[in-house]
Amino acid sequence: MTSRRSFLKAATLASTGFLVKPSALWAATQQKKYIGLQLYTVRDAMGQDPAGTLAKVAKLGFTAVEGATYTGTQQFYGMNAPAFAKLLKQQGLIMPSSHFRLGEEKANGAPVKGTMLYEWGKAVEDAAAVGVKYMVCAYLSEEERGGLDHYKKLAEEFNKAGETCKKAGIQFCYHNHDFEFQQQDGQYPYDILLKNTDKDLVKMEMDIYWVTKAGLDPVKLMEQHKGRFPLWHVKDMDNTPEKAFTEVGNGTINFKEIFKHTQDAGLKYFFVEQDKCPGDPFNSIAQSISYIKKNLV
Repeated sequence: MTSRRSFLKAATLASTGFLVKPSALWAATQQKKYIGLQLYTVRDAMGQDPAGTLAKVAKLGFTAVEGATYTGTQQFYGMNAPAFAKLLKQQGLIMPSSHFRLGEEKANGAPVKGTMLYEWGKAVEDAAAVGVKYMVCAYLSEEERGGLDHYKKLAEEFNKAGETCKKAGIQFCYHNHDFEFQQQDGQYPYDILLKNTDKDLVKMEMDIYWVTKAGLDPVKLMEQHKGRFPLWHVKDMDNTPEKAFTEVGNGTINFKEIFKHTQDAGLKYFFVEQDKCPGDPFNSIAQSISYIKKNLV
């Protein structure tokens, strides 16, 4: 843990304007500056060679990853929790966060295990064994969305999932896309989730790209709901009519400004994610982490 002396020194420097990088105070309060990668970005490589892929990710300078495959298999990239935890340790990586699914959507008519609605307890147990601190509802399929009343029911499920997580020392979160910001009867479904969930049991993982693409200001959301966003997806948007994914620093999102608001957000970890890359995803994430190191942390 950062000593009181070093924290006060950082705070003093920040107040006098000597810190150049906007997130330096946030970084100074961390035991280690973690730069994370959402493994969905390199999903094909992880499917073929998890060990080799994690080694390449670590070599590029990433120190944390976010998982994306547990749901349905009840394994992490084909491995049980102890085996995957060992692999992460061998590469000097941590996995403080991992994605899971709600479970209303069935597979071939059968419930999907390891979701919030089916065998969530085992998912929580396995997540804890890997060192996960945040279990994130990754996505709602079209059939899992519905109207505002359904979002209120989802909020209840999120609270229940959060209670189970809390017993294991884990924080539950919800990860947004842009459909939560399509108004229904003058309201955003995202606001329904924020208002109807316990702010301590349910936090949010803000996907900055999707918030921006939906036409909202990520900073305003952070200021309106302080401390609610301990996780971020750092993902840039290109300057084309399609507003496609691009490497961090290569697009239109003002991350330098956004990173000034880490304290408003309550940020603990952030993860680079690029759903689609123009070529080799390792080239894309190399470009992103280079920009982040030079400009953001």
